[in-house]
Amino acid sequence: MGTTTTAVTAPAALPRTYLWWLAGTRASAVGDAALATALGWTAAGCGGATAGLVLTAVTVPRTVLLLFGGAVADRFGARRTALAGDGAMLLVVLVLAVVDRTAGSTAWTLLGFALLIGTVDAFQLPASGALPRLLVGPEQLPRALALRQAGGQAAVLLGAPLGALLVGAAGLAVTALADAVTFAAVLAVTLRLRTTADPGPGSGGLFAGAVDGLRVARRSRVLRSALALAAVAAAGVLPVVALLGPLLVRERGWDAGAAGLPAAGQAFGMLAAALFAARRGTLSRPALGAGLGLLAAALGTAALAAAGTPVGAAAAAAAVGAGSSVFAVHLGPVVLGGAPATHLARLQALLTFVQSAALALANPAWGALASGAGTPVALLGCALLTGVAGGAAVLAAAGRREAEGGLRG
Repeated sequence: MGTTTTAVTAPAALPRTYLWWLAGTRASAVGDAALATALGWTAAGCGGATAGLVLTAVTVPRTVLLLFGGAVADRFGARRTALAGDGAMLLVVLVLAVVDRTAGSTAWTLLGFALLIGTVDAFQLPASGALPRLLVGPEQLPRALALRQAGGQAAVLLGAPLGALLVGAAGLAVTALADAVTFAAVLAVTLRLRTTADPGPGSGGLFAGAVDGLRVARRSRVLRSALALAAVAAAGVLPVVALLGPLLVRERGWDAGAAGLPAAGQAFGMLAAALFAARRGTLSRPALGAGLGLLAAALGTAALAAAGTPVGAAAAAAAVGAGSSVFAVHLGPVVLGGAPATHLARLQALLTFVQSAALALANPAWGALASGAGTPVALLGCALLTGVAGGAAVLAAAGRREAEGGLRG
């Protein structure tokens, strides 16, 4: 997962084509975040059980079909698949707006549209994830992905309150129409893209193609290590603020106004670290950078377990967010840059899949531990898992550097 030096890479100007595409996709991400908030709010009006089903209806098809979606994108081309996915989402949100405005949203219509959104995401996400490799050179990939991550975090921060404002003031239909405008924008940008490779239809079955993606990952030591580290990070870092943060606030007896502070701190840390990496570049030894990021996240998680005030919790969560962002900006280029050109989308799909699966297993486990032994104990468990993984990555990077130095000697 690395080379022989630890110097920071020299920044290079990113292609204008990539920046236009990134602007379009981040605008679409703002619309998606707004629509997700509006869907959740509308579904909550039908009862808690309906709200939970709607959220699950987005997640399940997205996870189940991800590997298949990656195979489709690699066979027909990432650009073509992204265009088809954006066009399908444009149609879905327009129909949602019409249905909500004319007939009103019921539990069944919300559930149906959630299933459609999750299904389209399974095809669109791997294709979109593969496109940076086709739009920028290898030396620019770390900064390009860091800027993409920063834009994604900013989109969530902007989109969630925008969705709440729109659905409260004008309803779900208007929020869906706003999302449709963003999809039209990203479609216009993607239509003008000229990538370094956009293959025509390939041969072989799509199921076999999905399985072949697993084979490629299994045969590559670098990809195997990166995917395993991503799974551990998802299990140890992602539940810290999303799941255990609110539990800690309740356990400490802080007021409701404090509930959002850890999430805000995490978002600030993630955004700041990603912007720094986009501006200054990343370490040229990704394994070391990823390991240091996990160690920083582990320290932040331990600090969150010991936090005695809401401000302290927000500061600790900022360290968690910064560490997780440092990890992501170093690991992402390893997976995307290390994938064969024929398997870009499949490896992106596999990365998302292992993280989703690890999180699905970790959330109930950490929740049960917090319920039985207290939230600080669960947080310390997350810190231990993350710290061990980060330390192992740092030691592995150091070991490889010594071995390479010995060979040169």
